[in-house]
Parts: sequence; C-alpha cells; structure tokens
Amino acid sequence: MSEHRRKSPQPQGGGRAAARRAAQQPTGRRADPSRRATSASPSESPSESSGEERPYGGRAEARRAAQRGGRRRGAAAGGHGAGGGGRRRGGGGPEGPGGRGGDNGRPGKKRFIDYPRQGKYGFRRWVPSWKLFSGLCLGFLALLMGVGGISYALVSTPNINEAATAQNNVYYWADGSQMVATGGAVNRQELKYEQIPEAMRNAVISAENKSFETDRGIDPVGIGRAVFNMATGGQTQGGSTITQQYVKNSRLSQDQTFTRKFKELFITLKVGGEMKKEEVMAGYLNVSYYGRGASGLQAAARTYYDKDAGELNPSECAFLATLLKGASYYDPAGAPEIDKNNATKEKNTKRAMDRWEWILDEQVKDGRMTAEERAKYTKFPMPKPRVKDAKLGGQTGYLVDLATNYFLANNERGIDAKQMELGGFEIRTTFDKNKVTQLEKAVQKVYKAKIRPDERPDTDTHVEFGGASVDAKTGAILATYGGQDATTHFTNNADATGAQVGSTWKPFVLAAAMQYGVRDPALGKEQSESERTQVSPKSIYNGDNRLRIRDYTGKIWLNEDDEEWRQVNDGDADYGEIDLRTAMEKSANSPFVQLGMDVGNDKVKDVAVAAGLKDDGMMANATVPSFSIGTSSPSAIRMAGAYATFATSGQQNDTYSVTEVKSGGEVVFQHKKNSKRAFRPAIADNVTDVLKNVVENGTGQPARLEGRQAAGKTGTTDGNRSAWFVGYTPQLSTAISMFRLDDDESNKKRKFEKMFGTGGEKKIHGNSFPASIWHDYMTVAMKGKKAIPFPEPADLGETVWGGGAVSPSPTPSPTPSPTPSEEDEEKPTPSPTPTTPSPTPTPSKTCGVFDWECQGSNGGANTGQDGGADGGGQNSGTTDGGASTGADGGGASTGTPGGTDSGGAQGANGNPGGTGTIWGTG
Repeated sequence: MSEHRRKSPQPQGGGRAAARRAAQQPTGRRADPSRRATSASPSESPSESSGEERPYGGRAEARRAAQRGGRRRGAAAGGHGAGGGGRRRGGGGPEGPGGRGGDNGRPGKKRFIDYPRQGKYGFRRWVPSWKLFSGLCLGFLALLMGVGGISYALVSTPNINEAATAQNNVYYWADGSQMVATGGAVNRQELKYEQIPEAMRNAVISAENKSFETDRGIDPVGIGRAVFNMATGGQTQGGSTITQQYVKNSRLSQDQTFTRKFKELFITLKVGGEMKKEEVMAGYLNVSYYGRGASGLQAAARTYYDKDAGELNPSECAFLATLLKGASYYDPAGAPEIDKNNATKEKNTKRAMDRWEWILDEQVKDGRMTAEERAKYTKFPMPKPRVKDAKLGGQTGYLVDLATNYFLANNERGIDAKQMELGGFEIRTTFDKNKVTQLEKAVQKVYKAKIRPDERPDTDTHVEFGGASVDAKTGAILATYGGQDATTHFTNNADATGAQVGSTWKPFVLAAAMQYGVRDPALGKEQSESERTQVSPKSIYNGDNRLRIRDYTGKIWLNEDDEEWRQVNDGDADYGEIDLRTAMEKSANSPFVQLGMDVGNDKVKDVAVAAGLKDDGMMANATVPSFSIGTSSPSAIRMAGAYATFATSGQQNDTYSVTEVKSGGEVVFQHKKNSKRAFRPAIADNVTDVLKNVVENGTGQPARLEGRQAAGKTGTTDGNRSAWFVGYTPQLSTAISMFRLDDDESNKKRKFEKMFGTGGEKKIHGNSFPASIWHDYMTVAMKGKKAIPFPEPADLGETVWGGGAVSPSPTPSPTPSPTPSEEDEEKPTPSPTPTTPSPTPTPSKTCGVFDWECQGSNGGANTGQDGGADGGGQNSGTTDGGASTGADGGGASTGTPGGTDSGGAQGANGNPGGTGTIWGTG
C-alpha cells in the first residue's frame, strides 16, 4: 500500500473526538503557516503540502457522498484535517466536494417540510414533491373542516326579519271577493302548511329544488346541474335550494356581500337540521315575492286570480311557481318600468308560457303528476290584467274604518288596535259592492247636477251627504256613503256627524204613544201604564201654529227664563185640529211636541233606544219639548237600523258590518244574530202604515217607488242646517242625510251652516235632494227583488183628543164644532188648514228627479214641513231658532235662540203669512 493511502496516525491527546472538533473549526491549526510547514512530511508532494485536495471519484461521486452524509468518511476527513494531515477524504475546505452537501462538508440537516427541496437545483428545487402536495391538501381540508365545525357551532339561527313577517289585513266584500288589503307595510297573508295546495308544493319542488325532501339544505348536485344547464343553454333549475332561499329571504339582509354568503351557508345547514321540511316550505312560499306588490302565496292568488290559495288548480300553481324565478320578467302584464326592452308583455308572456309548460312536464318526470293529469292543462292560465293598486280612497276607506271599528268593539278575545296594526287578519264584511257603487252614483248625480261651488261659493261649498242602507231582516249594513273621498274628507258621514235628524224622529213619538199611552191631565199626577190611554193614529191633536205646550198635568210649559214655550209650524202654518196620520203626512210640529209631552219624552227615548238607537252623546236632552221633533243626532246607520225595526213588525236587529274574522286561518270572531222584540207587531205595522201614507200622499212623495210599497219620513232642522230622508221597503231600510259645514276641515267640531240657496234652491228640505238620492238608489237596489206589501195594520188604541183639541159633544149636533181653545181666543182670526188628506196620486204619475214642485198645484195647496213644495212655505229647524223665510208666498218666521223645529208650512195659495216669535229652552 502506498504511503499516501496509509491511515495517518492519530494525533496525541485527540483521537476521533479531536478530529470532529477540528472539522467543526476548519480555521484551526491549518491556518497557521508555520505549523503547516513544520508538519509537512518530506515525502509529500507539493500539492499536498499546499493544501490542495486530490479529486475524489469525480463530482457525481462527491454529490452522492454528500447526500449520503457518510459519517465515517466525514469523520476521517475531519481527522486528517484536524491533525493537519491528508485532506483527500472529505477535505473539509469550503471549496472541497463536501461543501456541496452541507456546511463545510457536513451533510444537510433534515427538515420537516423539505421546501425548497434540498439537493435539487433549478426549477426542480421549487416543485413540491407528491408527498408535500398531498400533505398540504389534507392539511387544508382538515383546516376547512375545523373552521367549518367551529363556525357551525358558534353561529346562531337569527330571528326572522320583521319585513318577512309583516302582513296586512285583508277586507272582503259580502260575496267573498277582496275589497282591499291594507294596514301593513307588506301585502302578505300567511298560510299554514295545510292551507298550501299540494300542487303548489309539487310545482315549486320540481322547478326549484328536486332534492328538497331529502337534502340537508345544501345540494351540491343541484348546483352542478344548474351550472351545466347554464353552460349548455338548457332550462335552468336554481342552484340554491328552497331552504337557502328561505333563509336568505327571511333571516338575512339582502346585501350581496361575502359575509352574508358565508353566514347563509352555515345558517342554512342549521335551519335544515332544526326545522321540519313542512315549516321550511310554508315559510318559503309565505315570504317569497310574486310581483304586483304581492308577497306570499295567498296575496299572489288574490292578485293574479282573485281567489284564495286553496282554490288554485295545478295549472295556476305552475304559473305562480314560474313567477318565483323573477316576476318582472315572467308576469304576462309586463314590467316596462323595470326593463322597457326585455320586460314587455310579449316577451314576458312567451317566457311565462315556456316555463309554465316546463314545470308541468318536470312534475311528470319527477312522479309528482300523472300524465293523465298533465294532459288536462293545455291552455295557459292567463292571469287577470294588472289593475291599479287598491287604495283607501273613495268609499273604501270609510268601509274599512267601519269594519275595523266594529270588530275591535265586539270581539271577545280582547284584540286591540295594536294587534290589528301587526296585520294578518282576514275581515269578511257585510258590504255589497254593487249597492255601495249604486249609492255613490246616486249621490254623485246630485253633486254634478245641482251642487256648484264655483258658481255659488257662498252656498254650495262644503256640502256633504251621508247615507246607509241596512238589510231589514238581519241588520247587516249593505252600503254606506261616507263622503266624496276618504283621503280628503276624513269624517265618515254615514257615522255620527252631529247633524240633527229633525222630523224623522216623529215616528218614535207615535210609537211611544201607542206603546205606553198618554197621561190624563185631569189626574194631575204621574200615572201608571194602566191609567194611561193607548193612542190610535186617528187621535186628534191641535195643529195650530205658536201653540202653547203643556206638561202632563196641563200646566203651560215654561222655559228657564219663565217664558211660555210656543211651538211653531214650518211657515207658521195653522192646521187646526188634525189627526196624527195627517200630521205625520204634513210633518206638523205642534201635534207631536204636545203628544211627546203627554206620553213623556222619557218614554219616547225608550222607544227610540228599543228600535236600535244608542243612548249616548248623540241623544239630545229628553226633558224639553223639542226632543220630540229631532234635536238628537244619531248616525245614518243607526237611523236606517231603527227604521228597519218598523219594517220587521217590531223585531229589532243590531246593525253590523263584519260577519267573520280570521287570523292565521283561525276564526277569532263570528257575528251572532241577536234579535229582540222592540214593540208589538201591531204598533210597528201602524207606524209603517202612517209612514207609507207620507210617501204616497205627503212630504215624501218624491221617494215613491214604481210598482212597490215604501214607507218613510222627511226631516229638516232649524236654520236649514240639515235635511234627511229615512225610508224602507219590507226588505231594505235606507237613510240619507245632507248638511253643510264651515270651511275648517281640521276642526273636529265644525259648525253647521245654513243651506238657504244651496243647489239653487231657496231652502233644502228632506223631500228635495235627500229624497231624490233615496229614490234613485232604492230603485236600482230593489231591482229584481220581489215586491212585497207591508202587513195590514190592526186597529189599535183609542181616538184621543189632545193638545187643546176638544172632542165633539156626546150630544148629537148637526154642526158640531169644538170649543175654542185659549189660543183661539188670543188669535181670533186663525186660518187653519183643512185636514182632509190629499188624494192618492195615480201610479202613472212621475216627476223629474229634481222637480220638487211637480206633485202639487195652485201655488201652494197640499204642502207641509220638509217639503213645502208647490208654493208652500219653507221649513225651519230644531234648536237655534233662527229666521226662516217662507217660499212662494209663505209666511216668515223670526226666531230667537233656543227655538224648536218648525213643522211643514204651506203657501196657502200664495197668501202672505205673518211673523211669529218662538220661545223655548231648545
């Protein structure tokens, strides 16, 4: 073996440990030239002595050696280096082959993640190994699963948004059609799962989420299918599941942000695991938007097909499911306001028809519809045209208020206004849509023909009408007129307005006289019913003008100033001794004021309440004589209901406007009929017979109905501040009021203005505009109804002589004449009007709508209060006294405040009248 391959002797005091230390300190002793020189063997070649390392098997071998990191060779090389000997194996110098494998010839230290890759050069140094790549993928997946698990655990299911639960209240006409949906921010009515048609559920599943019944809220397959269909141009099924859409629409904001999308994923998973599929489906269909302002299936069914959701057929359900893809582009009515180029009627209709057909076919493929069932639906179920959104203008607002107030006042569950504001109620009313329209047309006819505020601003401004029509048999309110527009005139004129009813109150006085009887002044004390005398309509009372009124003891009634109360008739007409039937026909005041005192105004009040009026703030003071001639101010609804009690022979039914209310499908209110007897049939039928005569022969002639019987009464109040006509057939009772207010619309206690000159008339009577409206409405409303006659009245009561009228002497006399009364002595030249009833007009006679004077002749014959037509004097009213100028030669009446209703007056064939003074406490 050559010398240079022999193993060098180990240095003293060292060995391998020293060699390792020497290798770790490459700049050791070799760095000292003197030592290198003294340690060199004489036999070493120059190259060896200079520190050059002999090549070791080429570079490839050197790299392999470096990769192997051979410890023995490295140690040996280190030993040589440490001892200053040969450097052929390992060298140890930085320029030696060992330097490529590590630091100063040491092998590289192993790393947990070998990246950049050790021992690789160029681009291969930066390409990860398959082990590293797989490890990274698995690590990333584990990280995602960890983050997802933590997020799922931490995320909570948010409450449903208020907007998603907001509903409105839906009001229905009597025939079941929708009147209006209002009272909430969103047009929505929630349905329970059981109320949703199965056909609708099937259509939505086939169109939106085929795996709905089995998935956990997320459907990766569906997402992939949606992407594929979009790429190939096929019909698209939504990538989002029904659960995702429900969560998005009901529980999250609608902002398109990454945060919302991230939340949506985990909330959907949670909702899918916590909620039943039935709850998710119902929630989705209740919150989804279907266009035309309709949110939820029920609102959509009403909006597009005017029916409840439960009445939809599979074809209609398929169309509504089509709208869920985007109503603006699938509503056949078009939505040019959204996209005038692509949302046209033609394009929308084509899209809707294609998708409708596809949804039906998909249901067959999915086994949700049989081919036989599918074959039935070949015609596209075109929805009804888009209509202007229903508002609360016109009469609708008044009707909604009436129904709402009635429900709140009568429900037994304590539902209050705050709960109503939350929405979700279905209110079925008694209102007949056709009759509401007919009543409004009748009023508008008068407005257009006669009321001209531009021409007559001093007399024709702020003229108001009110009206109500009630089913006589049930009390159901079929129609009302509350004003020209509920959005501009806020007071409902069909409800209490403060307008006094005038002489329309007199039937209650007559009914009280027949019910309770009159007291005998000779007894001078309050009397029991057994001591009273029941009154017959044939009873005779003094009808003189300026008649002194006496209490039941016969004492002259004094007002609070100790002044005599003298009752005037309209136009200062003197009727002399007149029977009550004729007094009602002519609307004479003095007989009924005295009759009320004889009976007792408290009894008159009892009868009015029994008939259906309320003893409330609208009921006037019953302790004064004027109470009997209409100083009270009940509503048109109440008056129509009270007169209906006469139509039903004394059977009283409370008026009502709501038949049923539901909330969430549950019935929370149902009207219960509560009939009670107000008075005996004979009394009601006798009142009806008297009021029938008013229409046939008296002041109510303009209200006569062709071919059928009607009964009614006119009413006009003091100062011509209000006018009424209330009448009925056996089936229908209707009240019409007219009044004029000051111009302060914001004042709830507006002042009633006089109506002299209003509508071009000298004075407004109950038999003018109110009777005309009543006639026009009732003619149309009763069309097609059977003409039923009123019951024949039974004889009732005794013929009583009252109010100063003197009964004939029991001794026969060829020319009996009553003893002059005290009033006759004071007025030696009275001109009483004959009491002979006017002949019944021939049925063929008809008058113009606004021709108040067509039923009389001779410049003033046969005239009375509330309709002093044919030249008769005009009517003065109830409370404020005031001046009243007679028309066509009638008298003039000058009143002081506190006066009472003046009855009908007549022109007395054109003879001028005198003047009189009214005293009273009013």
